[in-house]
Amino acid sequence: MSVYYHKFEVRWSDIDANRHLGNSTYVDYCSQTRMAFLNKNKIGLTQLNRWGVGPVMLHERYSFFKEIYADQTVFVGLEVAAMSEDGMIYQFVHKFYLPDGTHCATAEATGVWIDMMLRKTTTPPEDIILVMNEFKSENVQTISREFLKTLPFRPENIDTSLLENFK
Repeated sequence: MSVYYHKFEVRWSDIDANRHLGNSTYVDYCSQTRMAFLNKNKIGLTQLNRWGVGPVMLHERYSFFKEIYADQTVFVGLEVAAMSEDGMIYQFVHKFYLPDGTHCATAEATGVWIDMMLRKTTTPPEDIILVMNEFKSENVQTISREFLKTLPFRPENIDTSLLENFK
């Protein structure tokens, strides 16, 4: 069991009007950490394209503990917190740390692997499952499709006439 860390130098463009790391930047840092993790483990875009699969995020949530400012260094960790038996569904936990070890934020990201042609969920190749298994947290949970039904939001279509005044 390992934790993957990715290092960021906080740029001016990463800061919001409150002069700390902006909410959207946390999302970007987590996404970049995941892609760097895949690249580092030989599951980059070239390989994903060859296999015809891609990772899709379904739900992300964050807790913030300490502000992160411009020109600071931040390390974003990645661990596999949950995974279905076939590897199709996964959940990453990302923790944000300053170089002195201060824990600034935690993010949880739940996703699935999809077949890029069919645009449907699929079981990933064994190479992906092997890497995911290597980075499982100590308390990893086994999840199933039923777990996805516990995510807090469901689609709620509306009558399009409600949008007429805004076109």
